[in-house]
Amino acid sequence: MGMDKTKIRVMIVDDHNVVRSGLSAFLLAFDDLDMVGEASGGAEAVEKCAELQPHVVLMDLIMPGMDGVEATRQIRSRFPHVQVVALTSFKDDDLVQRVVKAGAIGYLLKNTTAGELASAIRNAHNGQPALSPEATQALVRAARGTSFQSAGSDLTQREREVLSLMIKGMSNVEIAERLVISPSTAKFHVSSVLAKLGVASRTEAVALALKSKLMD
Repeated sequence: MGMDKTKIRVMIVDDHNVVRSGLSAFLLAFDDLDMVGEASGGAEAVEKCAELQPHVVLMDLIMPGMDGVEATRQIRSRFPHVQVVALTSFKDDDLVQRVVKAGAIGYLLKNTTAGELASAIRNAHNGQPALSPEATQALVRAARGTSFQSAGSDLTQREREVLSLMIKGMSNVEIAERLVISPSTAKFHVSSVLAKLGVASRTEAVALALKSKLMD
C-alpha cells in the first residue's frame, strides 16, 4: 500500500455502519478517489486524521459523543491541510452555519448522487467550496440579514478583484501573486471583503457572492 500521489485520500466519518459501507462503495467507482479509512465518531475522526493523513473528510454531523461540528473544528485547527465536507440528512440552517464557521468547505445532503459527491470531494481538495443548493440558501439567509442590494455595494475595485479570485478558490498567497501585492496586503483585503459582506469565512463569502450575483 504505497501512497498514490495522484489519488485524493478520503476518510468517511459516520456512526452508521451501513452509511459508511454505502459511501465506500460509492467512492470505489471513481479511479481518482482512494478510501483510506473510516471513523464512527468525532473523537475517533480527529485521531485518525493524524494517522491516515486524508485530503478530504466526509463528515456526518449528528453523532453521539463529539458531533461533526466539533470534530470539524478540531480537525481544521490541528490539520489545516485537511478539507472537511459535511454530509448530513438534515436541512438545518443553524447546522450549516455552525459547520461552515467551524471550517467545513462543503455541505451536502445524504441524498446526493455519487457524481455530485465525487465532484464535491474534488472541489474540496482544490480548495473550492462544495455546497448543496440548500446549504447555499441557508448561508445566504443567515448572511447577517444583509439585503443583497447592499451586500458588496461598498467593496472597492481592488476588493472586488480579490473576491473574484477567492471565488476561483485561490489562497491568499496565490491572490498576492496574481495581483502583485504582498501576502499580508492580500490577507488584509480578504479580511476586509469578509467584514463588508458580514460573513465569517471565505466559504460563506463565496456562497454569498455567487448567490447574490455580486460577480458577473
